[in-house]
Amino acid sequence: MPIQKQLSVFLPNRPGVLGHTCSILSESGVNILAMAVHDTVDNGVVRLIVDQPTKAILLLEQEEFYVTEQEVVVIELENRAGSLARIAQSLAEADINIFYAYCTATSNQEGGCLVLRTDQPERAQELLSK
Repeated sequence: MPIQKQLSVFLPNRPGVLGHTCSILSESGVNILAMAVHDTVDNGVVRLIVDQPTKAILLLEQEEFYVTEQEVVVIELENRAGSLARIAQSLAEADINIFYAYCTATSNQEGGCLVLRTDQPERAQELLSK
């Protein structure tokens, strides 16, 4: 369960911008491992975990996109009812705040992947790896 760098990219909320952004990365050999998109009226915030974060930042900043970097905990978990509840409860009991999370799994997968941004990523990683 590693701590990974996540990029938050602020994009205009218009058709084609996300596709263009993904193309910039893929054409330079940067693989997107996880993505979440949150919209506002004028902008979108695209959160990305990529295999080459430094290269991705340089590419996106060349396009004049505003990019920030955060540490997130990435957890592989069982695709069972209660898995997320146990994680959230464990963190709450340790007084670790979850700022946001995103995850995915399909109904026929045995496991899924959870990305957590907390106020204490190292402590969260230590607690959840037990």
